[in-house]
Amino acid sequence: MLHPVGPLPAAVYWRRRLTVLVLLLALLGGLTWLALTLVPGGGGGSAASPATAAAPTEPPALERVVPAVSGVRTPGTTAPPSEPPVPAGPAPGGPCTDEMLGLEVRTPGTAPVGGKPTFELVVVNTSPVPCVRSLDKQLQELVMVDAAGARVWGSNDCFPESSSDQRTLAPGEQVVFPVRWGGLTSEPTCTAPRVTPSPGKYVLRGRLDTKVSGDAPLTIG
Repeated sequence: MLHPVGPLPAAVYWRRRLTVLVLLLALLGGLTWLALTLVPGGGGGSAASPATAAAPTEPPALERVVPAVSGVRTPGTTAPPSEPPVPAGPAPGGPCTDEMLGLEVRTPGTAPVGGKPTFELVVVNTSPVPCVRSLDKQLQELVMVDAAGARVWGSNDCFPESSSDQRTLAPGEQVVFPVRWGGLTSEPTCTAPRVTPSPGKYVLRGRLDTKVSGDAPLTIG
């Protein structure tokens, strides 16, 4: 067996034997590796077990575990107050509202009994923009009352006037309307007897349509 017999050279037969031997060894090695991979725990841990072969569970996102800092309110803290809306200012060239006007009555302070002093109704635009207002005579009125609050005289009682006077008042512009008093009492119908008021302290109040002034003192005596 060790000495090949045949018509070919001996080296040919040796090479054939080596080739067959290598093939047998390779086949045995493959069968051994296959057996090891199929047996659980075999192969020195090279094969992954079903538990370890499963894909790892994806960890939850950080925002799912930890709430956003902006959404957490710590004890003792409050939300910052919202800024109040800024009110819009008056529109230039629009109507003069009562809030945009100043109204004042001026008197000489004292007048003799039976005297005929001149009073003044003063209108001023106190807003920062020009505005339009009707200053018609029929919208103006002065009223005198005594210390007890009783009505003594009104500028529109016996001699009412009318006019059409719509003006654009510049910021700070002042308009003065003089009114002369005849020195006698009156009432709205001008049917009661008109007499000279008694000496004493009185006040005058002015009106421009819906705008009313403060009291201006007058002493008669």
